[in-house]
Amino acid sequence: MSIVKINVLTVPEEQREVLEKRFASRAGSVENSDGFEWFELLRPLEGTDQYLVYTRWADEASFQAWMEGSMRASHGGGGGGGEGGERPKPAASDSTLWSFEVVQQAAPKQG
Repeated sequence: MSIVKINVLTVPEEQREVLEKRFASRAGSVENSDGFEWFELLRPLEGTDQYLVYTRWADEASFQAWMEGSMRASHGGGGGGGEGGERPKPAASDSTLWSFEVVQQAAPKQG
C-alpha cells in the first residue's frame, strides 16, 4: 500500500499569500517523480494557522528519492533566487513532517 507524508506548516496570516504563491510557482515539480501519486496544499479555514501539505507515494523509497533529488534542489540546494542571490525568507515559521501508511481507502462509485 501507499504511504502519505503530511508536512504541517505554521504560517502567520501575513505570510499565507506568499506561501500559496510559492507553491503555485512550483506547480509540476513533483508530478513527474517516480512513485508520486498525489499532492494537495490545504489552507486552514478556522482555528489554526497550520497549512497541510499532503503527498502520497507508492513507497518510502520513492519519497526519499524525491527528498534527496528534486525537492532538495527546489528548496535551496541550488543557490539563490532572491535579491542579491539570497534565498527568500521562509513563509512558514515552523514545520513538522507526519508519516502514515495507507491501510484502507475508498473512491466514489462509478456510474
